[in-house]
Amino acid sequence: MPVKTIEISHGLDLLKHLPDTKSLASLASLAWIRGGDGVIGIGEFDRFEVSGGNSSGNDQDRFDQMRSWWQAKLAKFIVTDDLHLSGTGPIAFISASFDPAEKSVVVIPKIIIGQRNGKSWLTWIGDLPKPEVVEYPKPEAPLNLSWAGGGLEPHLWEGIVAKAVARITAGELDKVVLARDLTAHSDLPFDARHIMLKLAEKYSATWIFHIDGLVGATPELLLRLNKGLVTSRVLAGTIQRTGDDEHDLALAGSLARSSKDLEEHKFAVQSVTQSLMPFCSSTNIPESPFVLHLANVMHLATDVTGVISDSLTPADLFALAGTLHPSAAVCGTPREIAKKVITELEGISRGRYAGPVGWIDSRGEGELGIALRCAQINPNNQKQIRLFAGCGIVAGSDPKKEYAESQAKLLPIREALESY
Repeated sequence: MPVKTIEISHGLDLLKHLPDTKSLASLASLAWIRGGDGVIGIGEFDRFEVSGGNSSGNDQDRFDQMRSWWQAKLAKFIVTDDLHLSGTGPIAFISASFDPAEKSVVVIPKIIIGQRNGKSWLTWIGDLPKPEVVEYPKPEAPLNLSWAGGGLEPHLWEGIVAKAVARITAGELDKVVLARDLTAHSDLPFDARHIMLKLAEKYSATWIFHIDGLVGATPELLLRLNKGLVTSRVLAGTIQRTGDDEHDLALAGSLARSSKDLEEHKFAVQSVTQSLMPFCSSTNIPESPFVLHLANVMHLATDVTGVISDSLTPADLFALAGTLHPSAAVCGTPREIAKKVITELEGISRGRYAGPVGWIDSRGEGELGIALRCAQINPNNQKQIRLFAGCGIVAGSDPKKEYAESQAKLLPIREALESY
């Protein structure tokens, strides 16, 4: 099967080149974009779905299955690539579930448009003429948007947080991440492009994504693998912004000094570092986090980097993802105990929320974020969408403050849905 990549004119607004996502047949409008650069996929050449793993078992198995499927597809491609850059040639978009028992998807698009570092390219699969790069009409906003509660009322969710704090205080574990959900309805089917365009306007420092109905803007990079260098941006420890710049600077200072938030952040950094070390000849972990300023919240952030060890079969994106996920930023510490506590207390299905999301190329390189600040369009009812938010719970957590933090984390998607 021929695959061809050519250079095209730079300066594209990638989101304007995605077709309508309102029908089930067109959910293969795929995207991974940050600051105008990234990759989009149009149409579906093939897909792979995996589910049914053991929640408490080895998470690497499903990523091994994804790799085997992807490599089998690559073996049938005859690639002509004029650029030979990360992301050129055939790529697959990945959206893995938080829990291996739930469905994960890998999608190979028919057409890929990419843009990075002053270069733009077009890739297509099949013995066909060069596809036209066209802009599509502006997507429609939701009509008569209405909100419904998720699985739990506020006081009930706060009660679950209190139970988690009690178990942490008793010494059962150090940290656990608890999530909640919220459902919205529209008289028109939700179009993921509208959500992405609104998110890109306000959250350009995040990674905007859409894969199989899961749409969002994550500030957290699980891993980037490029030419043997792996990078992971760890976020843990959060404070809500007020909109007053002077006050927010003071809040940033208090966040950087907060023993509760620094403890939560330490667990997340340790989780990522310990997962990467077996694959790396060297790693670099800054001594202290920096404060990442977003439009709605501020996070403690640390960029962990490593050099992949030389070997006959160096680690690829799938191997690293299977080891890193779930990190303490979305699960807890110790990992297996935190998983158990989430299962016992949380009371919702996360689906692909808080799972790895992004893309991989034919070299085994690519980018995976953690699916945060996101929502899932209902595949059986395109007029319904489910939003998610989670909070890291440690010994010093206050249930009411954690609920307020979860509200702040829901804000990006809520605002995108309510904007016209």
